[in-house]
Amino acid sequence: MKKKCLLIFLFVLTTASLLAQAKKPLRFGIVGLTHTHVHWLLGRPQLGDLEIVGIVEPNRELAKRYSDQHGYSMDIVFNSMTEMIAKTKPEAVAAFGTIYEHLAVVQTCAPLGIHVMVEKPLAVSLDHAKKMKALADKHKIFLLTNYETTWYATNHKAYDILSKDSIGVLRKVVIHDGHNGPKEIGVNKEFLDWLTDPVQNGGGAITDFGCYGANLITWLTKGELPKSVLAVTQQIKPHIYPKVDDEATILLTYPKMQGIIQASWNWPFSRKDMEVYGSTGAVFSDNRSDMRVRLHNDEKEKKYVLQEREAPYNDPFSFFIAVVRNKITLPPFDLSSLENNMVVMRILEAAKESARTGKAVPLK
Repeated sequence: MKKKCLLIFLFVLTTASLLAQAKKPLRFGIVGLTHTHVHWLLGRPQLGDLEIVGIVEPNRELAKRYSDQHGYSMDIVFNSMTEMIAKTKPEAVAAFGTIYEHLAVVQTCAPLGIHVMVEKPLAVSLDHAKKMKALADKHKIFLLTNYETTWYATNHKAYDILSKDSIGVLRKVVIHDGHNGPKEIGVNKEFLDWLTDPVQNGGGAITDFGCYGANLITWLTKGELPKSVLAVTQQIKPHIYPKVDDEATILLTYPKMQGIIQASWNWPFSRKDMEVYGSTGAVFSDNRSDMRVRLHNDEKEKKYVLQEREAPYNDPFSFFIAVVRNKITLPPFDLSSLENNMVVMRILEAAKESARTGKAVPLK
């Protein structure tokens, strides 16, 4: 009887401890401030689900500028990941430096069991991506990739419509992403310096915006690898972007459908939209909330204005926390998942090779 009571007591104690841990804010570290998507996290409302315990940024002027803007203490800013981790012990980190630096973040954090979320794309090259995946698998950490379009209600509605066979068999996906150029829209110097560097960013528009389309199409096809990748890049503004492309079109060929990705720093306006064509209808995700649906036997489109998705599916950091705390299990080839983004890296690598050689690159 005493043994049974002891077991019950231990069970209750353990359960209470786990519940208390689940309610505690996740200890969050930020690695790098040169990617301006970091404002997404720094400017996020205080929801009580995370605590930014440390920031790695050797550029003190940049760190101070953002400190003044967002109100964090310079006492939590460190020069290296090693120092930040040793002094603040984060459970997870978000990487907001160059794409080239993503590998170093995983190399440092994975052996310590620290989960990582990087900004799109996953890596600067397929070689870096393979090394990152090997480390994540070995040390059993979550390694997620964040895209703005992951949180668009319209994209998820399009996925549901396609999955329910409401527009027939998938035939073509056309995705437009970009703006009129990073310099033209006024990104700060720290971001512009590496965004337009072929080593630090892995390319220009083909990397910056080509990854969105590869991510979405991989999701819509449930992880199917294209048979071939054909890409054309241009330097329409070499006087502004002398080292990288500013225009890219990528054609993905599948057995019974095509994916067309148009990535540009030359659009007359900013856009992130998607067209999904089936054998009996089409869905147009015009932006985060506006979408249209048209069926083959109906001349009129139906227009929808969608509400934001429910938490934690409306915010990358809430989502990341839910995954780390095992409240969410990632579905196969989820937009944020490592398996999806390894396919993305294969597509981007093939696209860069195709643009360089002028030939379609087969993928096996």
